[in-house]
Amino acid sequence: GLLKPKAATMLVSTIRREFPDLPIHVHTHDTAGIGAASMLACAEAGADAVDVAIDAMSGTTSQPSMGAVVGALQNTPLDTGLDPMKINQINEYWEMCREVYGPFESGQKSGSADVYYHEMPGGQYTNLLFQSTQLGLAGQWPAIKKAYAAANRLLGDIVKVTPSSKVAGDLAQFMVQNNLTEKQVIDEAETLSFPTSVVEYFQGYLGIPYGGFPQPLCDRVLKGKSLPNGNKQFTGRPGEEMEPYDFEAAKSELQSKWPQLEISDLDVISHALYPKVFDGYLKFREKHGDISMVPTRQFLVGLEIDEEIPIEIEYGKTLYISLKGISGIDEDGNRTLHFELNGGPRDVTIPDNAFSGEKIVREVADPSMANQVGAPMPGVVIEVKVKQGQEVVAGEALLVLSAMKMETVVSAPVDGIVKRMLVGVDDSLAAGDLLVEIDDS
Repeated sequence: GLLKPKAATMLVSTIRREFPDLPIHVHTHDTAGIGAASMLACAEAGADAVDVAIDAMSGTTSQPSMGAVVGALQNTPLDTGLDPMKINQINEYWEMCREVYGPFESGQKSGSADVYYHEMPGGQYTNLLFQSTQLGLAGQWPAIKKAYAAANRLLGDIVKVTPSSKVAGDLAQFMVQNNLTEKQVIDEAETLSFPTSVVEYFQGYLGIPYGGFPQPLCDRVLKGKSLPNGNKQFTGRPGEEMEPYDFEAAKSELQSKWPQLEISDLDVISHALYPKVFDGYLKFREKHGDISMVPTRQFLVGLEIDEEIPIEIEYGKTLYISLKGISGIDEDGNRTLHFELNGGPRDVTIPDNAFSGEKIVREVADPSMANQVGAPMPGVVIEVKVKQGQEVVAGEALLVLSAMKMETVVSAPVDGIVKRMLVGVDDSLAAGDLLVEIDDS
């Protein structure tokens, strides 16, 4: 949403003058609240198409209002020919749909012109707002926006689109979580455990930015780290160094791992692009089955007592499911749900995730002790790379944390021997929890 009306006029008119026959299609968000004005300026300057959103879904970090743009151009040489009454009929449907998904909205109530300062893409704005809340940073959104601008400067004032915008967002949250200034990030980079996306950015996984990577931050972030091929960084386009992908071998491997499923070519592509996400998806399918036919509202919020829904699991075969009651919580933190399935009773026992049983109290790392490695962010341990008694060097990966799509490789801040490893895979951690103690004597 950074495109202002005057800039839009200059941009589009210049392109049109140089390329008279080139189709020009403009896309922007409405974060600051002047998106409609910018799209009108584009149209008047010679754009062939501009992106808008149906009124009920427009504004803020979405696109400008369709009804507003269409209405503004009525009875002018640029009249779209669209019928405002028909747009209103469609809009009424989406107004009702939006109510269903209301619980998942970010809470943003109005436009915000500070986008011109932090330059956060509209598509990322609401995602980052939600993600920061889940990471325990609720109430610190203004600080995160300021940190985003600082992160952008630290990264070299990059073009922020997926996935480069994620790098800036991860670094911003990391800075706020650890109360770091721009100067501290540079000065302490050799001992900080940066999010994986930040490390991979400096390794060149997204390519080499114009003018190269900012120094000395780049060298400090990469101290003790290397690519799988042993090099410190990619020197060109990362894809040029990739080995040819064996799709047939991957399909055979997936079929062996998941023999109960019929692995398709689409599955293989999904696995090739996002192996961890795809593996998690198949584990979910293995546990819960195919839930794609469950109605959206019931999937999101569950059934009301005595509510019955039909679910067609295949052509001509429909299940009628009704929730009859929910038991109290037992000593193991489980509840039993009493259903009727096609008129017959069916009980299902599930864990109540809200149950607070015995609480695990973890040691907290002492920030003044360089040999005590604390969790830089809240999250879950997904991989442990060292064991007790193992010799490590500064910068070597100790373990990997994950939280809300953000992975962080926790590195050794000093040389030494792992004296204590206090966590394991799947352990949930708070920021500052002691992970590893290193004997650096």
